[in-house]
Amino acid sequence: MSEKKETYKLFNLPWYYFAVFAVVILLATYTGSLPKGMSGCFAFMIVLGTILYEIGEKTPIIRSYLGGGAIVVLFGTALLNYFNLLPALTKTLDDGTKIYNMACNYDLVGNITSFFKPTGAFLDFYIAALITGSILGMNSTLLKKAAARYFPAILGGLILSFALCMGTAAIMGYGTIKALLLIALPIMGGGMGAGAVPLSKIFESSNTMTAAEAISVMTPAVAIGNAISIVFAGIVVKVIASKSWNGQGALMQTGTVDPKELEISPEMQAKRDKIDVKNLGIGLFVSNSFFAWGFIVAKIWSKFVPSVSIHAYAWMIITVAICKICNLLPENIEVACYQWFQFVMKNLTTTLLVGIGLCYLSLDTVIESFSLTYLILCLVTCVGAFFGAAIVGKWVGFYPVEAGITAGLCMANMGGTGDVAVLSAADRMELMPFAQISSRLGGAIILIIGSLLLSTLGSLL
Repeated sequence: MSEKKETYKLFNLPWYYFAVFAVVILLATYTGSLPKGMSGCFAFMIVLGTILYEIGEKTPIIRSYLGGGAIVVLFGTALLNYFNLLPALTKTLDDGTKIYNMACNYDLVGNITSFFKPTGAFLDFYIAALITGSILGMNSTLLKKAAARYFPAILGGLILSFALCMGTAAIMGYGTIKALLLIALPIMGGGMGAGAVPLSKIFESSNTMTAAEAISVMTPAVAIGNAISIVFAGIVVKVIASKSWNGQGALMQTGTVDPKELEISPEMQAKRDKIDVKNLGIGLFVSNSFFAWGFIVAKIWSKFVPSVSIHAYAWMIITVAICKICNLLPENIEVACYQWFQFVMKNLTTTLLVGIGLCYLSLDTVIESFSLTYLILCLVTCVGAFFGAAIVGKWVGFYPVEAGITAGLCMANMGGTGDVAVLSAADRMELMPFAQISSRLGGAIILIIGSLLLSTLGSLL
């Protein structure tokens, strides 16, 4: 007896139910009936984000090399806005009459912008959940036992990638500080949600440029860096075949860290999988409490060391990492924060990307920024990430190829989906625990470094 084929789903709903609800929301939008508050805007953003994300995930080249659904949501939304295909206020005439760029009398773009952009509250809300849950959700052994060797490899990749990018920029007349802050930094930041987006907020808080300007320049770098990392990973494992350099999937030459030891235990995984509605509330509260603590420390720091500005994100990351390493929080709170992080990431990521594409991503700036020089700078950044991590990795007892892939290229790709793509291309999926360090804590390190760099070099842009 043949198995019943599973129904195709969109936003975790059977596609026909999603289609019915989507039609309702789109009809409301284009007839001017959609509620103007967050409830109506969120509904539209979910519909648009889900559709665009699915297109990206089903388009072979985009899915495999350019970041998949995330990139399509960002640029798809920006394109719809650029070509005036979303209801938006165009101007108000002298007699008070409002002219819209669609036939309906409804300012969708303005309504979304009003709650999404002015304070960046939704971005902060998302980032707080992402950082707190991802760090508290890691295996503590992964932090304690592997960090002593793995973090030097990450730093090696960062240093060489930054140096090559700046050196190439100097030769090509691009501007070394601009290349460092707007190309190398976001590429090494771990994707959009945990990298370019919070970086743009740090840019804005440092009065270097607006978040919209920063996002528009950094987004192409993130997408290109992701593509280069995937292709490079597939090539390098075949080109470098020496047994002293290529561990054929093994990272540690000395064997002191067993990847299985770094995985989440079945008992812990069972607790995570048992979703409790109360846990979601705990996770929401705790993650935003850590975020508030980051602002407290940032304010105190600015009074005593005003010359060096460190963003609240950085202090939040440091505090959460200390709590995880020192086991300062009970297991149930860690589980709650992880479940909340998973809820936000799986349900609100496309919503966030729609908002970014609509409110922050300027295609005019993207087109103006992109050039052959820009592409070359992205390439040398990824190459530097690999070889920097490989060289330092060999010094601390890693196989250079595996170190370069995990501590280098998994820093330069687009987070979790990028990790899967890079390790798949290299046929090194068993190294996923180490890739997760790069995407989670490596990305967090970039936010700390970015905060420090912008406080000292931001004025030179």
